[in-house]
Formats: sequence, C-alpha cells, structure tokens
Amino acid sequence: MALHTKILLGLLLGAASGITARVVAGNAVWIESINHYVAEPVGQIFLRLLFMVVIPLVFATLALGVANLGDVRKLGRIGGLTLGYFLLTTAVASVIGLLLANGLRPGDGIPREISAELVATYRGDASARLGESGAAGFGINTLVDIVPRNPLQAAVEMQMLPVIFFSIMFGVALALIAAERAAPLLRFLEGLADVVTKLVEIAMRVAPYGVFALIFVVTSRFGWELLAPLGLFVASVLSSLLLHCAFTLSLALRLAGVAPLRFWSAVRAALITAFSTSSSNATLPTSLLVAERKLGLPTRISGFVLPLGATLNMNGTALFEGMTVLFVAQIFGIELGIAQQATVIVLSVLTAVGAAGVPGGSIPLLMVMATSVGVPGEGIAIILGVDRLLDMSRTLVNVAGDLTAACVVARTEGAWTGADVERAGQLAPPG
Repeated sequence: MALHTKILLGLLLGAASGITARVVAGNAVWIESINHYVAEPVGQIFLRLLFMVVIPLVFATLALGVANLGDVRKLGRIGGLTLGYFLLTTAVASVIGLLLANGLRPGDGIPREISAELVATYRGDASARLGESGAAGFGINTLVDIVPRNPLQAAVEMQMLPVIFFSIMFGVALALIAAERAAPLLRFLEGLADVVTKLVEIAMRVAPYGVFALIFVVTSRFGWELLAPLGLFVASVLSSLLLHCAFTLSLALRLAGVAPLRFWSAVRAALITAFSTSSSNATLPTSLLVAERKLGLPTRISGFVLPLGATLNMNGTALFEGMTVLFVAQIFGIELGIAQQATVIVLSVLTAVGAAGVPGGSIPLLMVMATSVGVPGEGIAIILGVDRLLDMSRTLVNVAGDLTAACVVARTEGAWTGADVERAGQLAPPG
C-alpha cells in the first residue's frame, strides 16, 4: 500500500473513531484518558519526529540551494520572483476571503447572547495565546529580528526567519569563496541533507499512526454543538479555501505548464500531512521529499523556495484572517468600509508572513489585526472552538501554495517542465 494511502486511511479511521466516541460517550472521563495517555503522546511523538529535522533540513537545503546557484545574481532574481509570487497569491487569497465574507455575511446570523457566551468561554484561551506570542511587537522589530545575534540560539528556539537568513548568507558566502575551499563544506551539506532525508523517511513510517492519533484527539473533543451557530462561517472559510486552490493556484499551475489534476494527485502525501499536523513547518520535510520524488523539481529550486514558503507564504492564513475580522465585525454590528477592508487585506498579507508555522500560530496576530481596524480583539475568541478544523484546512492551502510556488519558479527559470511530474519517481513507502 502506498504511503499516502496509508496516511489517508489513518486520517479517515481517526476521524471516524473520534466522531463515534464523541457521539456515544460525549465528554466521558475514559475518552479524555485515552486522549491524555495514548492519542496525544502518539501524535506528539510523530510531530516531534518531524520538527526534529526541520532546522538541519532548512539549513542544509537552503545553503546548498543558494551555493549551487553559482552566480549570486541569480539569487536576487530567484528570490525576487519567489517573494513577488508569495505576496501576489497571498493578497489574492485575502481578497477572495473578503469577497465571500461580504457576500455571505456569516456574522449576521449569530445571536448576541451566543456570541457573548462564546467570548466568555474562550477569552482566557485567546488572552493566553496573545501573551505567550509577544504578537503585539510585530512590526519593525520583526524586520530587525530576522538577523540573528546567535544563529544557534535561533535554531534552538525554532525561530525560522533568523535561521533562514543565516542559511542564505552561509550559502552566499560559500558561493563567493574559492571552489576548492568550499568543496568540503558542500560535501558536508550534501551528506547532511541525505541523512536528514533518511530521517524523514523513518519518521514517515509512523505517519499513519500519528495522523490517526492527532485526528482522533481533535474529533473526540470537537464541540460539534458549535457548528450550528458557526456553521455558515466554517462553510464560508472552507469554500474560500477551495476556491483559492481551484482557481488561483490551479491557474498558476497551468501557467507553469503542469495539469492541475496531475499536480494535486502528486502532492497528496504532503497535503494530508499538512491537514493532520496543522503545521507548515512540520510538513516541510514531507514537502521537500514530494517535490523531489513526485514533482521532479530540481533540489536547488525546491530547497530554496519551500523553506521560505513554510515561513513566508501563508495563502490560507491570510484568507482566514481577513474573513475572521469581517465575521467578528458583522457580529458586533461594525461596518468596515472599503478603506478599512483594504487595510485588512494589507494587514492579512503582512501578519500572515509573521505568523508562526505551527498549530494556531495565526490567532495572536489576528487579534492584533482586528484591533487595528476597530474590531474588538477579544471577539476572536468566538471562533476558537472551531479553529482547529479551520487551522488544518488553511495549513493544507498554505502547503499547496508553497509547492505551487516552487513549480512556478522552477518553470520560470527554465529548470523544470510540467512533463517532469510524469518522469519523477514514485514516493514509495519506506522499507
């Protein structure tokens, strides 16, 4: 059985088991015991196996990708193209979300007493996330903090932007020194990349079980009773994410010369991993593996674009943020004009770049963003009950956007064609 099939089976069985447990036993103590002593540990072990390789993988692939460009001027061209593509597609995603939020107006149908109850229930969680994240400092400090004082400390604390900056600068320096002096380090980085790739393959052996456990925890605890008042909002977000994939990303794929259906089929292992982990960073190892073996993308391109995308390219997050701010504004009877909604689009793009690529990483910045346009920040607590489901979905779109970007950049550079998808080797189950 193919690896992606095993992962999908784990996803479906985990969801079915969790929903059944929720319907049959509700909030029974034994369900929580299973989650606490079995499902959560198994899921966390799987996530930690993936997070364990993220830092060495980002360093090796980015430094190698930059060094192998040879001419440093190519880095500026490819980097500019990549960042431009990220910003454009993220802005388009935010516009799609706002258009549907204005058309469907999901916040108009939420009674005030229900919204007040939801705020009271989840306000503590929202405040805790805001306090832990230090999101209020987002702005010029974010730009300054990209340059690390201590790269090792940044790596230990999983600060991805500083790690990315150091990796790129390391690759640039390798490209600028004499070839014979750079050769030993290049061989070391190649060996490190090979070792980390093998570690990813080992980690993916437990993926079906880890996915089962993660989904079981979510579905067994998910407050389905919230879907009645929040159902239209959830449906609006999911529809917007689907539209972005079906039109924006698929159009970009066609321009890159690859049939969208062939692409979506090739990358399903990465998308399933993204959906189950709710983390772009945790999915990065799988994305790099899929890019090489299923899409046939050159490593120097995918190794540069995908690590950047896991931190900077958040199409799904920007879409979700814009819709959520408008949704909360509608609940409180606040009408946002064109200028304010334009501000929401700009802030969605900027805060999506600043969002951590981990589960729930966008919530603290979302609260700051809402306050910036006159919407009560505590109102974001209204959607926290269903955020896990939406987080899984928007992470899938984020990862799809990263892989699409890698295809577009590789095609623009003349290093890849859509036909390479057919020639790429299959991602077989490890072992």
